Amino acid sequence: MDLKVPITLTDEFTEAVVTATAFLNLASGEIGRIEYQDYDPELRGQPFESHDYEFTSGTLSNNGKDVEFRVDVNRVTGQYAVSANELLEIKVRAAALFAGVSGKELAIGAKSGPPIAPATAGRGVKR
Repeated sequence: MDLKVPITLTDEFTEAVVTATAFLNLASGEIGRIEYQDYDPELRGQPFESHDYEFTSGTLSNNGKDVEFRVDVNRVTGQYAVSANELLEIKVRAAALFAGVSGKELAIGAKSGPPIAPATAGRGVKR
């Protein structure tokens, strides 16, 4: 299943910020299709390559509500991603914020599985 949601990436420097739009894959945690705003990585290099780069964060937004999260950057491959633990936390916080569902309710729903049809013992059985 391919579940990609739009996010905002923020690369933080000592005295500056670079913002980009991107897509977060909710199944794998990978971040792709990064488009920087007012920043050209072909001319200036990737933000994480800068000597004053500090960290990257992401924001998932819906109807004026935001969920912020940590983003890991693999400096060798240039891949932005979210760890499995962080991805789970994003899903729980997003459900609580956007849908009004608590983490406990999500856990209960996941454990219970699909609804079970009522028992029909004895119906339609001829003896």
